[in-house]
Amino acid sequence: MFILDKILPFIFSYIRPLVGVLKWFLHAFTRLSELQRICYGAVEGASRTSQVERSLTLSKIPQIRRLVLDLDEAAPYVNDAELMEFAPRAARVVMQAKRIKSNVHPDFARLFGTCVTSIWGYRRLMHQVEQLRAERYDSDNLEHEQKLLRLWQLLMPEAPLTGRVSKQWQDIGFQGDDPKTDFRGMGMLGLENLLYFATAYNDAAKHVLLHSMHPTLGYTYAIVGINLTSMAFNLVKTGAAKTHFYNLVVQHRQDFSTVEDFHKLYCYLFFEFDRFWMESDPRNIMDFREIYQAFEITKLEALHNDSTIFKTNLIVESV
Repeated sequence: MFILDKILPFIFSYIRPLVGVLKWFLHAFTRLSELQRICYGAVEGASRTSQVERSLTLSKIPQIRRLVLDLDEAAPYVNDAELMEFAPRAARVVMQAKRIKSNVHPDFARLFGTCVTSIWGYRRLMHQVEQLRAERYDSDNLEHEQKLLRLWQLLMPEAPLTGRVSKQWQDIGFQGDDPKTDFRGMGMLGLENLLYFATAYNDAAKHVLLHSMHPTLGYTYAIVGINLTSMAFNLVKTGAAKTHFYNLVVQHRQDFSTVEDFHKLYCYLFFEFDRFWMESDPRNIMDFREIYQAFEITKLEALHNDSTIFKTNLIVESV
């Protein structure tokens, strides 16, 4: 690895000028800019959007570099209507910089704009989930407490809590008598994920909870759930999840990804991890780290395929 780290920069320094020559040749031959070739030629979804994102990020044109910086700065704080304004603005800047005439290329602004909205919708989503992760669980916050109690009611409707601090929390996989300490790593994002799963896919959540109580194959439901929040968060933060979200907005005819889409990704991961865990036939809970990492690798490998989209069709099979 050390040798590669030393050699690769030299290799790229020789290749980069050749890439520039190739781009010049393609432009001269097709009379289309790189962004036009991508928008007209790449398959819509992750393939097209990722290539547009890469082209914008690597652009040396001052107006485009300024545009990217401005949109990056604004994205975390805009509302939905303001986010939708990114596309026409970006199209105007790029078409002017690249001398693309709308009467000659009437479809470019629409195709390019769809990618822009998806790209900066994802970047806004990154900020939104980070905010939830950074929000600490506060037992003095009534809303936080109500969400925690609602989680219990959804998962254990026939077993009322005997008290806010109780050993009963361990029945749904918390470590001690007070769940608040288990949210330290993922903050309110961990609780919001668990609650969304129990609310939107109640049958599936109870099915997974039942598996977690298996006498030999069981695991700590809530703690595993919070670990899967960490996995989902890292997939988004590193950009690995772009494939899923860029395809999702196309398939669902959305403009951009939302926090609810993140919750659905989490639900998919939890349901699939439970299946993966049971099929792995672990000796005991000590096998968790190894199985967790193997599961994560399968999802990362899947996300390397531009056509991947994780579908939250959580079907509970009756025995």
